[in-house]
Amino acid sequence: MANIKSAKKRILVNETKAARNKAIRSKVKTAIKKVDAAVAAGDKAAAQAALLAATTEIDKAATKGVYHKNNSARKVSRLAKMVNSLA
Repeated sequence: MANIKSAKKRILVNETKAARNKAIRSKVKTAIKKVDAAVAAGDKAAAQAALLAATTEIDKAATKGVYHKNNSARKVSRLAKMVNSLA
């Protein structure tokens, strides 16, 4: 257990940041699942709407440093490829 005041603060700050990151990752995963479900159902309009929402969530996560920019670009690319395969 930490005895130094700054170490105690660091623990609290890290817990807060971890919770925030976890919430953001969860939002991204949910958005991706919605795109997957729309593609599986074969509903192109719903898939495009879900893709737009997912792209926004993924970009926000990258901006906040939860995901690396290349990781987020790869996720968006794969989702767009999936949606475009419905044509």
